[in-house]
Amino acid sequence: MVSLRRGQNSPGDGGMTIFGHLAELRMRLVRSLLAVAVGSTFILVFYDHFLKFLTQPYRNICAARPDFNCEGTLFALGPIEGLTSRMRIAGYGGLIIALPVIMWQLWKFIVPALNKQEKKYSIPFIVSSVVLFLTGAWLAYWTLDKALEFLIAWSGAGVEQTYQISKYISLVAMMVLAFGAGFLVPVLVVFLQLVGVITPQTLIKQWRYSIMGTFVIAAAITPSGDPISMLALAIPMTLLFLLAILIGYIAQRRKKKRSPDGE
Repeated sequence: MVSLRRGQNSPGDGGMTIFGHLAELRMRLVRSLLAVAVGSTFILVFYDHFLKFLTQPYRNICAARPDFNCEGTLFALGPIEGLTSRMRIAGYGGLIIALPVIMWQLWKFIVPALNKQEKKYSIPFIVSSVVLFLTGAWLAYWTLDKALEFLIAWSGAGVEQTYQISKYISLVAMMVLAFGAGFLVPVLVVFLQLVGVITPQTLIKQWRYSIMGTFVIAAAITPSGDPISMLALAIPMTLLFLLAILIGYIAQRRKKKRSPDGE
């Protein structure tokens, strides 16, 4: 019978068995879920403060534009909507708070497949991923009032703006997650260059298609669909993509210098 102990070697290649990998994956998932649970509990304890923070852009635009016929308040259209919205905010917030733990667990799961040179990038990758995700989340929050202004203006004159709490929170959450995920794409590009899946030269040759693809991705993942949010996501993503190519090129040059034959 095959043991499920973590790190057990297989008879042939000295690596883990398939059951060992599954046990490792389960452990990483459990730790990530526990981190999310802790973060969600923190959100629930300070829920009113977080709700006020999330609705601040809506209140700002209502105060700045009296012609928009809105008061900056949200409405629950069902007896359980308040509870479900509270749990949704706690879930999204817990996921963001637990992001460093999740990234660390993900890295620890894939690191056995990497060589010694690649393993040393663990801390920079985790730190840069968390910083970029939070930067994207902040940018999404910063552009939210501008996105709302565009959307309200296009709804027509004299239309009263009454937002359901669950729909508003879903929009904010999807904006934050979309911007955060978009800002992680350059990290993936750097990683693929470091492990040799793609080269900086290939990316440079296809730079027109890459930039166009970046704008297409930004348009596809922007939940509000307004051009302001799309550009706010696409332009930084493009700059970060170019920076990722530069980092890959520098890493490639250093690798060639370290190699004995210089190839």
